[in-house]
Amino acid sequence: MVRTPLTAEERERGLALGRTLQRARGARSAAEVALAAGISLDTLRKIERGAIATPAFFTVAALARVLDIDLNDLADLLSPPQEALAS
Repeated sequence: MVRTPLTAEERERGLALGRTLQRARGARSAAEVALAAGISLDTLRKIERGAIATPAFFTVAALARVLDIDLNDLADLLSPPQEALAS
């Protein structure tokens, strides 16, 4: 199966997600957070650096739970402005 290339906006949103998660992690180690979320350390590192720009919903939900991030707030932060959707 061939995967459709990501748009520039999707790549930028992936980078923003990664930065947000990394900031929320704070002083906690990536290994600690990955273990608590039930994902591999490699997966967390790839998400944080934007290499996985569109992680699975349940992965994001698990990370949000561990990092105490509200999914609605995360969605608002990563959604394009409404003006961009209207054009």
